[in-house]
Amino acid sequence: MLLAQRLPLYFRLVRLDKPIGTVLLLWPTLAALWIASNGHPDLWLLAIFTLGTFLMRSAGCAINDYADRDFDRYVKRTKERPITSGRIRAWEAVAVAATLALASFLLILPLNALTKWLSIPALFVAGTYPFTKRFLAIPQAYLGVAFGFGIPMAFAAVQDQVPVIAWVLLLSNVFWSVAYDTEYAMVDRDDDLKIGIKTSAITFGRFDVLAIMLCYAGALGIQAGVGVYLGFGWPFWLGMAVAVSFAIYHYFLIRARERMPCFAAFRHNNWLGAAVFAGIAGHYLLAARA
Repeated sequence: MLLAQRLPLYFRLVRLDKPIGTVLLLWPTLAALWIASNGHPDLWLLAIFTLGTFLMRSAGCAINDYADRDFDRYVKRTKERPITSGRIRAWEAVAVAATLALASFLLILPLNALTKWLSIPALFVAGTYPFTKRFLAIPQAYLGVAFGFGIPMAFAAVQDQVPVIAWVLLLSNVFWSVAYDTEYAMVDRDDDLKIGIKTSAITFGRFDVLAIMLCYAGALGIQAGVGVYLGFGWPFWLGMAVAVSFAIYHYFLIRARERMPCFAAFRHNNWLGAAVFAGIAGHYLLAARA
């Protein structure tokens, strides 16, 4: 098959048709850039981290499909993915992931040494996450670290250090990731039980909805604490109020544990993340005009 004919398959492999994962990585990374730079991130840093987020998420999707190639065939939602369906060979997915990861590393070459050093554990966590579903009870927490590593890297790129507040924000992202990815895992819970992989939806069992809401409370509570510590003004609190209302809306979507409403709640987290970021950006914009 010619490369031009394979490109649509590669696009599906890296989820170009499903950008939700990219934005879930992007919102906390952008928030970190804004906080680290006191609301004035350099445009070139903004471009590097935005493109880097896209590349690393795409690489993660490719390596995820490689890792899950023997499981996906038993899951209704994933059995037609390019590797599982036999349209892409396993080594091709690894090659795509390696190429995208290399491109992401080349992006940060102009940045300081600390940022480049942090890219090593970031790559390790992103590359190993898919395999944690075999032994971790809540692999979604590990995903939260992978999805949040742009936070300390953003602080490193701007300040050449990683202050405590960066790790606090990373912890908030872990709680948020467990919340939204448990909603995602609820969609596949019956299939996952049959094939024997571990997810937070299985681990939490009948307390899954309660656990999700507690994780939302943890994530947004930490964000609120950061807002108090940094003295954020009313735009931030307006953004937080909107984010809390979205979390409550998610409760009504997931409380019956039906597949499609749970998936809708997962996708709607784009707007929750956007609300938090808008509040942060709004605060700095208002402060600049004062």
